[in-house]
Amino acid sequence: MYASLVGNPYSRAYLSGTALETRARMLRIMRKFLVNTLKSSSLCNEHACFRKTKTRVISVTQQNCSLRNYSSPPGDVKSLRSVINPHISRIRNIGIMAHIDAGKTTTTERMLYYSGYIRTLGDVDDGDTVTDFMVQERERGITIQSAAVTFDWKDYRINLIDTPGHVDFTVEVERCLRVLDGAVAVFDASAGVEAQTLTVWRQADKHQIPRICFLNKMDKNRASFTYAVESIKQKLKTKPLLLQLPIGEAKTFRGLVDIVTKEQIIWKPTSDLDDGKNFEQKLLLEADDPNLFQEVQDARNTLIEQIADLDDEFAELVLGDYSENFDLIPADKLQSAIRRVTLAQKAVPVVCGSALKNKGVQPLLDAITMYLPAPNERSYEFLQWYKDDLCALAFKVLHDKCRGPLVFVRVYSGSLKPQSAVYNINKSCTERMSRLLLPFADQQIEIPSLMPGNIAVTVGLKQSATGDTIVSSKASAVAAARRAGRDAGGEKRSTSDVDSLLLAGVEVPDPVFFCTIEPPSVAKQQDLDNALSCLQREDPSLKVKLDPDTGQTILCGMGELHIDIIHDRIKREYGIETYLGPLQIAYRETILNAAQTTDTLDKTVGDKRHFVTAELEVRPRLGERATTKPVVEYAASVIEVLPKELQGAIENGITNSCIQGPLLGFPVQDIDVTVQSLTVHPDTSHTMISACVSRCMQKALKKAGIQILEPLMNLEITVSEDHLSAALADLAQRRGSVQEIQTRQDNKVVVAVVPLAETMGYSTVLRSLTSGSATFTLELASYQALNSQEQSALLQRRMGLV
Repeated sequence: MYASLVGNPYSRAYLSGTALETRARMLRIMRKFLVNTLKSSSLCNEHACFRKTKTRVISVTQQNCSLRNYSSPPGDVKSLRSVINPHISRIRNIGIMAHIDAGKTTTTERMLYYSGYIRTLGDVDDGDTVTDFMVQERERGITIQSAAVTFDWKDYRINLIDTPGHVDFTVEVERCLRVLDGAVAVFDASAGVEAQTLTVWRQADKHQIPRICFLNKMDKNRASFTYAVESIKQKLKTKPLLLQLPIGEAKTFRGLVDIVTKEQIIWKPTSDLDDGKNFEQKLLLEADDPNLFQEVQDARNTLIEQIADLDDEFAELVLGDYSENFDLIPADKLQSAIRRVTLAQKAVPVVCGSALKNKGVQPLLDAITMYLPAPNERSYEFLQWYKDDLCALAFKVLHDKCRGPLVFVRVYSGSLKPQSAVYNINKSCTERMSRLLLPFADQQIEIPSLMPGNIAVTVGLKQSATGDTIVSSKASAVAAARRAGRDAGGEKRSTSDVDSLLLAGVEVPDPVFFCTIEPPSVAKQQDLDNALSCLQREDPSLKVKLDPDTGQTILCGMGELHIDIIHDRIKREYGIETYLGPLQIAYRETILNAAQTTDTLDKTVGDKRHFVTAELEVRPRLGERATTKPVVEYAASVIEVLPKELQGAIENGITNSCIQGPLLGFPVQDIDVTVQSLTVHPDTSHTMISACVSRCMQKALKKAGIQILEPLMNLEITVSEDHLSAALADLAQRRGSVQEIQTRQDNKVVVAVVPLAETMGYSTVLRSLTSGSATFTLELASYQALNSQEQSALLQRRMGLV
């Protein structure tokens, strides 16, 4: 079938000059293959079920290449009702993730256009893209909320989620990656790997998600394909598989070459309004461009060597049938091997293009369907307990004024239908789902059912929140528990066996900023409370609490932008003009020394005497990851006589006392607690035990000496060399510590650690110092102790003495 692909240019006469090179490569592959075989001969094809792709036979003599329409046939825009509902093997659940301003939303917009679901191409700068539908997103030109869209491409159904790139909205990325099977990591080709790229890459690693890298903005000044690939290799510690090479870079970028099939795809826009649907696709010949031809030839040989090193099945194929000539290896065999390697997360395919200039997006869609996994190719341990019963995860909530809460769910097994009752395992309640909707950003259409592997929006679930596991009934949950060998009626919710029945939720980091929020009048307080309740359900990273001393409502968020967006949404969506107090830093407290105290509670309530005497020892914990949850231990003399039902009351009292430290009321972290003795009167209630233990803990903390910890931020500044010295001088005044200065094309990248308290209003200052040319990103690194002078100054400010 591929004889025509390897005509005269690839004959034995042509290869005679490189025979030694070919044999040397074969020897290297043979050695690697033998080593891999000895390590484990049973690992081949562990994750089977790979689809053979259709292959086009293109004659080398074909010179009359016409302009092809790569997208859907001309005609009216497709309706969401026309979205296909294929077999689960032809479904792709993917996310678009990247650093801010790498081109995620623009890439998503082009995918929707070429698949035929929108009539015109939107632009982030014009505020008319499909997935950036919030007013705040269109005003700022950034993605704030993740948006889900569903469309089809060449008989595949793609459920795609466009995620934010700003560090303040990392939780949005986290909860979306939790339900996705694959991801496209978008890179700015002129910048390579940036700060937030590292963050989202680590999140994808945590959820073990196969990825494709898309080097976007190849048309941009200083775009460098080689630099971007090298930064992926060095900073992400992964193996990039080059599937395409660009034809030209920056202003000369006009197309790409598919290394697997050796076809060149060239866009020839007739005007600035060209939509990129038409391009020329033909086999690359040596006569067309000898240098490019040799570059592609070398890249293909390198790709084959990489795949043979990572995939034993492909290595065996190469050694057996194609040892004399790599050019004879069929494209479909190479594509299948690339797919296996990608699904095993041994390497990541790399493609390129320019979404804004409408180049390279259609081949990216082909790569998504070809190399990223279907839902049934991902292994989930919990599915064995549910079998064919419904098992779904609620991963996002939005509030609609007319329909109430809209809960986004991913179905792992079974099916969902409207007007059916479902059981929420986390909340232990049954709810009725009234309608089932297919999402298309802020638009939805009603659908009759949802099959496994898909994502949809439900209406009518009043209690469900992010991270909740939804099944068909309580009986189904009990049956799953029995299959897991456990009794679902037990209360051991924290044990790993019962957790296997619950789908893993979303890890939410602690807020670093907080401020007071007040309504315009007391009459609006209830409305504000309702608005904050809805927003908290939508956004798990938003925390709201009451100050016990002043009675004020405290708003806690992930950054200045996060709190500003929440404030703006309360005004626009709920019509409440609120007043924000000054932003404050969420410090932590810890202890300096070990201490031991005793406390006694003796109180008579009615005819019952409540008597407790507790003796506790607290110690600072060293060398472990920072945590606000205290580690509780019991002395041997206590554990022998202590009833198990009292342990909960003791630990509850200890945990509650660590929520607010004795010095400034911030959470206490990194402490170990030992219960040395406990005397309890028989009639004493658990509440009184908790109160006594909590009071004893407060005394112990004060006696141990309190140290304030401040949040440290990883700061990355991208600045031109002309303004580097000014940025460094300003950083020194902010108690910043420079870790390294990297070179990124013509710019310098300053990697530093700086206290969060010193970054207030930093964006304005940096713009002023660098004439608006510098950019920066912040991410929480750790907490460090304040020195005595800074702690004293902080205490005076908090007490209003300064």
